[in-house]
Amino acid sequence: MELKNLIIVDHPLAKRDLTILRNKNTSPLEFRNAIRRISSVLVTAVTQYFTLKKIKVQTPLEKTTGFVLKDEVVIVPILRAGLSLVESFLELIPDAKVGHIGIYRDEETLKPVDYYLKLPKNLKRAKVLIIDPMLATGGSASAALSFLKRRGAKDITLVCLLSAPQGVSKVINEHEDVKIYTIALDRTLNDKGYILPGLGDAGDRAFGTF
Repeated sequence: MELKNLIIVDHPLAKRDLTILRNKNTSPLEFRNAIRRISSVLVTAVTQYFTLKKIKVQTPLEKTTGFVLKDEVVIVPILRAGLSLVESFLELIPDAKVGHIGIYRDEETLKPVDYYLKLPKNLKRAKVLIIDPMLATGGSASAALSFLKRRGAKDITLVCLLSAPQGVSKVINEHEDVKIYTIALDRTLNDKGYILPGLGDAGDRAFGTF
């Protein structure tokens, strides 16, 4: 398949933690801890090329030149599984604003259904990061991207732990201006829209609701 705009973050620590996430015997606590660690690897990769602005700073000894991020950052988790990634992103980008998009996948049609939307103002000037553990069918991610664009967002990146070819293709075909960062591209989807080999339902496993 065409991998245009897909960036696979190939890092030893991410591969280690993805193995923990895949393991069906991993407890919810261990699952959340692994997500926190792997999210730190992801956010470092995503922000690698962010633009900086020079500032003057006074050290205990003298003045010197320092740096701050030039652009405002908005983090938008797709509820509810995306909430498990927010803490790590905010730890490394503490000044970021956080919006929320509530979308669930209809179990019969596999189509996205939206139920909640709350976003910061001035999306047009911000770097917007949509975060969700799984990019499966791509329906929820593509819908979330459309919501954000209609509200003025111009610079959007989709960040996922795990992706399926079907979801990547849908997002790239419908939003060719959006880059996708992921730890791994898995084989396919099953007939229920779950990623194979995958790691199950990330929200259920993170919050213990399975």
